[in-house]
Amino acid sequence: MNHFNLPKIDLHCHLDGSVRPRTIIELAQQQGLSLPSDNVDDIRALMVAPPTCPNLDEYLKRFELPLSVMQTEAAIKRISFELFEDAALENVKYLEVRFGPLLHLQQGLTLDQVIGSAVAGMREAERQYDIRGNYILSILRTMAKDRIDDVIDAGARYLNRGVVAFDLAGSELPGFSQEFIAYADYARQQGYRVTIHAGEQGSGQNVFDAVTLLGAERIGHGIHIKGHPQAYQLVKAQSVALETCPSSNIQTKAVDDLASHPVKAFHKDGVLITINTDNRTVSDTTMTDEVRKVVEEFDLSEEEYFEIYRVSVDNAFASDEVKARLLRYLP
Repeated sequence: MNHFNLPKIDLHCHLDGSVRPRTIIELAQQQGLSLPSDNVDDIRALMVAPPTCPNLDEYLKRFELPLSVMQTEAAIKRISFELFEDAALENVKYLEVRFGPLLHLQQGLTLDQVIGSAVAGMREAERQYDIRGNYILSILRTMAKDRIDDVIDAGARYLNRGVVAFDLAGSELPGFSQEFIAYADYARQQGYRVTIHAGEQGSGQNVFDAVTLLGAERIGHGIHIKGHPQAYQLVKAQSVALETCPSSNIQTKAVDDLASHPVKAFHKDGVLITINTDNRTVSDTTMTDEVRKVVEEFDLSEEEYFEIYRVSVDNAFASDEVKARLLRYLP
């Protein structure tokens, strides 16, 4: 099985975690920002998380450097384009990228400018390459809540024209869903689809809550339903797809190693799983790498790989037209 040539779909990828190190250096020079180094390897070392971090918060520190240069329309557009270009060049046929618009306002951009720039970069890549995509707007759970509705309103102008979904990301505390019910309701009323980061760091209850309280149709990670029978049965019964990110889960200590990752057991038991990168730069990975690791570790056949690919198509927040296009890649 040639993992590179396989058609691939990535439903869980963060924009600020997938920036080319050389681009950071070039943008910093253009913007007159000083970096710790102008050496690509040095910058890459600051951006890539160690193979195992003590915890998720340590992993999340790797986003500070890219965010420092992602405060202009031109920079956001370029980084968006380059991410879609990198994905297209390894046969990713559809990519959903998420980012937190509130993190890009440090130099006075409006939310409309931030979202519009990201979508414009994606559209440019779609014109040049055989890839289609959408954006997911993430709210960081640790930030003040006073502007969440502003993000939802700003994104609504782009709904089904480049923006498709609402997400909660960042540090995961037990019981976080209670605080965000009104915002998720508002997003759904506006027409957003909903995917929520939950069950990455040990709490299956968070997955249960994200589905029942927030209306999550997909779950980012979700691997800790393994020890929570109620959450497990709910995810199965309601066909909630899990966006699994194997390399990232090892780095953040969500699992000890790939062999103990529940992805194959879930798939065999009928839980809907997808394979994704999470952060191409921070996790030093590609979709080819993620697919290869999972296929080799769990000895998946090509048929099993395409079962997972089909789950990704079915659960993508894409138009029927794009889904039909993606299904044409099935053997």
